[in-house]
Amino acid sequence: MIAQAVLYRPEVEFVDPGESETVEGLKETFDTILERTAEDYGHAVRSVHAKSHGILEGELQIDEGLPPELAQGLFAKPGTHKVFLRMSTNAGDILPDAISLPRGLAIKVLDVAGERLPGSEGSAQDFVMVNAPVFQAESSKQFLGSLKLLAATTDRIEDTKKVASKVLRGVRTALETVGIESPTVNTLGGAPNVEPLGETYYSTTPFRYGDHIAKFSLKPVAPAMTALTGHEIEVEGRDNAVREAVRREMAGLDAEWEFRVQLCRNLDRQPVEDATVAWDETEAPFQRVGTIRAKAQDSWDDARVQKVNEEMRFSVWTGIADHQPLGNINRARREPYRHSADFRARFNGCPYHEPS
Repeated sequence: MIAQAVLYRPEVEFVDPGESETVEGLKETFDTILERTAEDYGHAVRSVHAKSHGILEGELQIDEGLPPELAQGLFAKPGTHKVFLRMSTNAGDILPDAISLPRGLAIKVLDVAGERLPGSEGSAQDFVMVNAPVFQAESSKQFLGSLKLLAATTDRIEDTKKVASKVLRGVRTALETVGIESPTVNTLGGAPNVEPLGETYYSTTPFRYGDHIAKFSLKPVAPAMTALTGHEIEVEGRDNAVREAVRREMAGLDAEWEFRVQLCRNLDRQPVEDATVAWDETEAPFQRVGTIRAKAQDSWDDARVQKVNEEMRFSVWTGIADHQPLGNINRARREPYRHSADFRARFNGCPYHEPS
């Protein structure tokens, strides 16, 4: 029997007094990445998830007849919302695809009613996900340590990174044979070079879900997409092989994902402050609350790439109070990610826009 969902209350978060110092460290580290890449490219890119593999336009259809614990926030009422989706990899520099990295998916849902989070402009609700169920670091302080490691390798020495990535893929394979998964190895270049359209994506961190607490996930359900799950792209000699694969696939398929919610049902076993803990799906199952569909389209359309890739920002802190980000990783993302977007806007002379 599944336990009742835990009710949200402010006390579920435990704020460490040292978090403000970590936030300043994240800003400084982001600056290192941003300044180095802007100098290299003559154009500022995102400090994380800089390289995009596809930009899609679609719709979120919220399910009808959801039970009260799922009919919360954005999902409180059935309806249809326009969405933009951005597929990416996690590095802060734009690398050839021979350097294999985890996949990311950012979603911007338009015209969302409700009280806004402080400093959240417009009327969109953003969801930022990766193709792994847990975050790479237990705490924001460890997150800063990982980011410093990435900052130290943000440069033009691509051949060295290609060799390292090949070695790390071998390390990952060896670890998997003995049942060990390493988010750190994946983040540094050991991830499999999988098709983004076949992957399931996770928020990894928890959020307020109206009266409750939840993590989010997006799972492909269209047969043409599930056929791609786990398929690795041949990238040798093709710097943008992943982008080319997504463009080829999206030209001929109608994409469809389930948007799923995993409600917290036990704060001890589904903690808020430690994002490295996977919430056991037998105790806290994912449940569908809507469907995102994107009809066949050019996933690298110039006008859409300009509109989304260059003129928009994605942040877990863009949205409504009913989906407030929770936990120290999310708290640490707030100021540095805005800081990063502001740098990009200033350097490029291109303010970002929240669409309506």
